[in-house]
Amino acid sequence: MTRRGRFISIDGPSGVGKSTTIRALHTELTRRGIAVHQTVEPTSSDLGRFIRGHFADVRGHALACLVAADRFEHVDHEIEPRLAAGGTVITDRYVASTLVMQRLDGVPLPYLLALTGPVLMPDLAVILTADPGLIAERIAARGPTNRFHRDPTAPGREVPLYEEAARALRTAGVPVLVVDTGTATPSEVAAAISGAVPDPSTTSPPSKPTMS
Repeated sequence: MTRRGRFISIDGPSGVGKSTTIRALHTELTRRGIAVHQTVEPTSSDLGRFIRGHFADVRGHALACLVAADRFEHVDHEIEPRLAAGGTVITDRYVASTLVMQRLDGVPLPYLLALTGPVLMPDLAVILTADPGLIAERIAARGPTNRFHRDPTAPGREVPLYEEAARALRTAGVPVLVVDTGTATPSEVAAAISGAVPDPSTTSPPSKPTMS
């Protein structure tokens, strides 16, 4: 089936500049005449709101399963319909975040790979990175918004885990772009991502990569 739209995920440590990058990317793609839909995980669905409201209390395998369930619902009810209609979807957090955040909660990588395996993979997985010290400074400046932000060692652990997530995605056949936001402006980051996005006029491959 021909699908003109493309699916882009943006992941990276808290404080790395995902929101700023997504705004700049939306502007860049729109300038190119591409219809863009922005979304986020956890979603705004009842399940997504439950996860956000109980993030401080639900942890480990239970949280990983809730996040996965929200993702499958996200794909079925929001992402797939937009792609089928020819739109390009950008999501703030997706599989790479699961492979990092839930590992910070003690969930083993093989379990997360199996849990995530059947879900739709992005056409381009963008992983933003920066020096852990810079990330910690940004979080301190804006204030903590979740329990991980209260751990000063979290940025130093997240950055290498995202490197592992990038390798896992590449192994699954997912195109991955890693961009350092500490050495580039948001416009430069958006331009790099935009240049790596597959041509929306091409035909999608017959099957999507899966994690295993």
